[in-house]
Amino acid sequence: MSALFDLTGRVALVTGGNGGIGLGMAKAMHGAGASVMIAGRNTEKNAAAVAELGDRSASAVADVNDAASVAAMVKATTDRFGGLDILVINAGMNIRKPVQELAFEEWRQVIATNLDSAFTCAKAAYPALKASGRGKVITIGSMMSIFAAGFAPAYAASKGGIVQFTKALATGWATDNIQANAVLPGWIDTALTRRARQDVAGLNEKVVARTPAGRWGAPDDLGGIAVFLASSASDFVTGTAIPVDGGYAAMI
Repeated sequence: MSALFDLTGRVALVTGGNGGIGLGMAKAMHGAGASVMIAGRNTEKNAAAVAELGDRSASAVADVNDAASVAAMVKATTDRFGGLDILVINAGMNIRKPVQELAFEEWRQVIATNLDSAFTCAKAAYPALKASGRGKVITIGSMMSIFAAGFAPAYAASKGGIVQFTKALATGWATDNIQANAVLPGWIDTALTRRARQDVAGLNEKVVARTPAGRWGAPDDLGGIAVFLASSASDFVTGTAIPVDGGYAAMI
């Protein structure tokens, strides 16, 4: 059974992998045997993530909003590790304003970073994933792929789009033996959500009260699902959107 989850010999590229959910997933896949390329804009955070992972890891400075940078990121991965088997599309951002206060440029910034970049990354990685013969794409949605909040309209739209885009990848690339699935994290304790707790009064109490597990999640809580979706254990699982939320989405 353990062989189903063994990632030895596989190569993973994680965008936004230098912190939060991305790093939690990267650590788990690395622990399961994968070589991991961390991609992010912050050189120091990239280096710290690689230091934490150790051997079989490297980093690439990349801006997912720039197609040339994304292409260079994929090439750096294949040059360093000899191929690419697993793409984790994780980089994202949020601007918390209601629709009437959100500038169009801010709307576009969130959509571009969260959704447009998923298209750019997936398209750039496709040849390597196809050549792998066992490609896996893991996208990061959100509880706001299911629900919505008035203070995050662009974020909700982008994360809803991520799920549909993932389904399109799953159906379009199935004949290439590439599986694509979305992970929908609940309220996870990251730098992004810590800012949300500062910006949105009462958010911490509301999240804990609504979550059956009675707590916020941690980045390491996403490790198991990452290994599952990256491994042979999920070879017949594709086009899904899986909440990892302590039961949040199950509550009425």
